[in-house]
Amino acid sequence: MAIEIDVEKRFGTRTIAACFTAESGLTALFGPSGAGKTSILNMVAGLLRPDRGHIRVGGRTLFGADVDLPPEARRIGYVFQDGRLFPHRRVKANLLYGYHLADPARRWMGFDEAVAFLGIEPLLGRWPQSLSGGEAQRVAIGRALLAGPEILLMDEPLSSLDAARRGDIMAVIERIRDELRLPILYVSHDRAEVDRLATEVVTLNG
Repeated sequence: MAIEIDVEKRFGTRTIAACFTAESGLTALFGPSGAGKTSILNMVAGLLRPDRGHIRVGGRTLFGADVDLPPEARRIGYVFQDGRLFPHRRVKANLLYGYHLADPARRWMGFDEAVAFLGIEPLLGRWPQSLSGGEAQRVAIGRALLAGPEILLMDEPLSSLDAARRGDIMAVIERIRDELRLPILYVSHDRAEVDRLATEVVTLNG
């Protein structure tokens, strides 16, 4: 499934622009801090409106011409740098939040399947604040997958983890890329991370 992006957004005197097509696999948006990587993800997700251009996923227009779909209609899973789990919900309830967001006809992964895939069954009864960074990111990834997305956005999901947990989560991301074959747009400024995970690299220089 191809992701077509041609967008421009002005922030005062500064302009962020990107034009590329990403095929299935993991496409890394690589570049220094401030180059606009997260802004591009937010435009794809519908959290930031471009000034011009278009965004299409598999031929379906998310933004362009007279179309600007709200985030909940875009069928996008978003994994943030800090996980952003709901602190007042246990792990199971966080996962079910993603599951209940999905139209039942568009779900392609069941709850038990996601839990087994990510190895998080022992975590289901715990509160988010009791999780390690790596455990929290597994849960955040599960919540995104259970929302039935067509593509997955990941914004520096490893940046707050230590080396051992970074390796664990990279293995999970590789499985999503290779076994689930879900297209991923992935933000990073870590060259070694990109070299391991990416099937395609889009370099942003700001």
